[in-house]
Amino acid sequence: MAVIDVVSWDSFDSAGSNPVFAWKFTTTKGKDADHNLSTFTQLIVRESQEAVLFSKGQILGKFGPGKHTLNTENLPLLRKLYGLPFGGKNPFMAEVWFVNKLIPLNIDWDTSSMMYHDPDYQAMVPIKAVGRYGLRVQDAERFLVKLVGSAGGFTAVSLTDQFSGALNAKTKTSLLSYMQSQHIGIKSISAYLEPLSQALKASMMAFWEDYGFSLEGFYITSIEVDTSHPDGKLIRDAIGRQSAQLIGGYSWQQSKAFEVADTAVSSMAEGKGGLLGALMMTSVMGSGGVGSTLLQPPQGAIPSSGASGQVGSGVTAPPRDVFCSNCSKKYSNSAKFCPHCGDPYMPCPRCGSDNDKAARRCVDCGTALIPAGICPGCHTPFPPGSTNCLRCASTAGGSTTCAHCGSKLTAADVFCAECGTKVN
Repeated sequence: MAVIDVVSWDSFDSAGSNPVFAWKFTTTKGKDADHNLSTFTQLIVRESQEAVLFSKGQILGKFGPGKHTLNTENLPLLRKLYGLPFGGKNPFMAEVWFVNKLIPLNIDWDTSSMMYHDPDYQAMVPIKAVGRYGLRVQDAERFLVKLVGSAGGFTAVSLTDQFSGALNAKTKTSLLSYMQSQHIGIKSISAYLEPLSQALKASMMAFWEDYGFSLEGFYITSIEVDTSHPDGKLIRDAIGRQSAQLIGGYSWQQSKAFEVADTAVSSMAEGKGGLLGALMMTSVMGSGGVGSTLLQPPQGAIPSSGASGQVGSGVTAPPRDVFCSNCSKKYSNSAKFCPHCGDPYMPCPRCGSDNDKAARRCVDCGTALIPAGICPGCHTPFPPGSTNCLRCASTAGGSTTCAHCGSKLTAADVFCAECGTKVN
């Protein structure tokens, strides 16, 4: 019967993408010779390795780096199991396992989606964590007995697969507990990755020690909103919109008010607005509403001496240059016509920019505009060649007189400021 003269593990991948933790020695000399060793067999254990011999379900012995002869002196259990005498070349059957004692630090891990009550948004947010960890075999005998079994080898991938459920549960529990106790929101989570990693490492050390491992490193590389979750993509989009609003300096209510105003002006311009369009404009631009606050000129804006929002109304503006809405050339706002193309200057009552006669909104600031020739009081067109409205008696300048005391009124007045008479 053939016996094996030398047993060794010459090469192993300890730093690749799938590090090998343990490997069982085999030969190609036939089925009967696979486990036939003798008391003259040489066992070679290289640096960063450890060898463990099993026979009949028991551990015969453990060997560190060096060259060892498998005789009855260093394996006294052979005499009990096989009755081998001292001296001579006596064959016996055993399995030889080599254990890698290096420290691989590139084992990837991740968690499944977990719901977290974010303290910043006061809402349940699906998040996901990813990272890496490093293990070293501390107790080779415990590791082989508990994990390896009858397999031919043990790698980082097989380790991750075997413990995926336990690792996922323990990591998620520790992670959520720490985040909740420290009131950490998803907006600032990146600043806490290091203390989170240390907290999770402390909670995972006892788990790995039970399987013969020493946890040498545990790192969280990122914790983010899980966009694969149905709610995650919606939350990520909402956060993006909020960031854009903060950077742009407008609120969600203001953006919605602009959308409503744009719809109303477009509908009225196309003759499709009717009563609904007027109601929408009233809702957006009326007093006390969101639009009234939104569309009011800010402090320092250009005041209008005529009807509010009317293109071409009398505007008192500080001297500055504007760009012609027709030829795009620059000229002073003190001119009534563009000196380059002769187009009339139609200033926005809010910012003073030149606009086209038919413009519904200012090209620069978005203020709603009322074209010239439209009554500022009731929005009825003036008769050709007239500056007085036949319906409400308002003038193109946006004012009329009180029927009781003759005081000057504006289109926005409901009661006379002098005598208190209600305006018809």
